[in-house]
Formats: sequence, C-alpha cells, structure tokens
Amino acid sequence: MLWEWSYALEVLPPLLRAAAITVEATLLSFAIAASLGLALAVLRMLGPMFAWPLSIFIEFVRSTPLLIQMFFLYFVLPQFGVTLDGLTVGVLTIGVHYATFCAEVYRTGLENIPRGQWEAAVALNLGVFTTFKDVILPQAIPPVVPALGNYLIGIFKATPLLSVVAVLELMGTAKILGSESYRYVEPITLVGLFFLIMSLVSATAIRAVERMLNRRTVG
Repeated sequence: MLWEWSYALEVLPPLLRAAAITVEATLLSFAIAASLGLALAVLRMLGPMFAWPLSIFIEFVRSTPLLIQMFFLYFVLPQFGVTLDGLTVGVLTIGVHYATFCAEVYRTGLENIPRGQWEAAVALNLGVFTTFKDVILPQAIPPVVPALGNYLIGIFKATPLLSVVAVLELMGTAKILGSESYRYVEPITLVGLFFLIMSLVSATAIRAVERMLNRRTVG
C-alpha cells in the first residue's frame, strides 16, 4: 500500500510543530520586507543623495540568489565575529531580499499619486513626514496590497530554504522523517497540503484586507 494512514498520523504532530516555525518565519520575514521596503521606496524619493546608493543596493540584492545571501550571513559573518542563529539569519535574509521587491511595488504606488497632491501639500506648508503619513501613503498603499500579498505567499514558499541553515522548518522536518523511515509519501504529501492550504488562506486574507482598505479610501 502506497499510503499508510497510521504513519501519516504518526508524523503529523512533528510536522505541525515545524509548521509553527514556518509560519513564524514567514510573518517575521514579511514584516521586515513590508516595512523596510516602504522605507527604501520613500527614501529614494528624497533626492539623489539617497536614490543612487539605495538603487545600487536594491539591484544588488535583487540580482543575487537568496540562497547565497543566506549562506553568506550564516557561514561568512562568523569569520568577522558576528554569529547569528539559523532562524535569525533566515528571517533577516528573506526579509531583506523581499524588501527590495516590495520597494519597487511601493515606488509604483507612490509614482501614481497625482502631482497635484504633492503640490497641495507644499502649498499647505506640510512637512515631509506629515505629507507622506497623511496625504501620500493613504492613497498609495491600497492599490499595491495585492502585489504585496503575492510577495507574502512568495516568502512563505521560500521558507524551505531555512533548512540549509539548520532550522527545522516544515520541509526540513519532512525530509528527516522520511529518511528515518524510508517513507517519503506521507510527510511530503502532508507538507504539500499544508502549503496549499496556507497559500489559499493567505490569498483570502489579502483580498479581505484589500476590500477593507478600498472601503476606507472611498469613504
């Protein structure tokens, strides 16, 4: 028999524990990506002093493989006296990597704001911080929520890379369970189902957030 329910139920508890680590890493990484990406996008609009260095940084991070960046932080930084645990390395690497993609999404939203909005803020003598907080960002962010949501799902799917830095997330745990019993069908199938369910839940949540923001914008 290809599938054994008894073995599937046996491996389910450790997979659920690993799933908690996967979800934690996803949420922390997305928090970094969303907040840092917004900061990068806003700073790039404050003049060439910020725009050029940040543009180089963004292109460098976007153009190098995520796995190499993770290896660098985990294996190379200790040579310079900086040692981080695997989960911290994974969350930072994934978060910063996807922040560069989120920055481009935010930039698109910011550039779509009519120039008259900026000119009105200047005419009202609003400061830069107030202009962005009260005028620009409330209009720029709602349209880009779907794109940010896609990166949330992308981050979730990137978490199996954490296994290369000794983090027993979902996929890494499934491979260990399979190697111990020489049965891979049940753990790998359960992992695939978990990723499918969580991706569908995330997509539904993103659409709900988008509708909520659109109602607030219209209101």
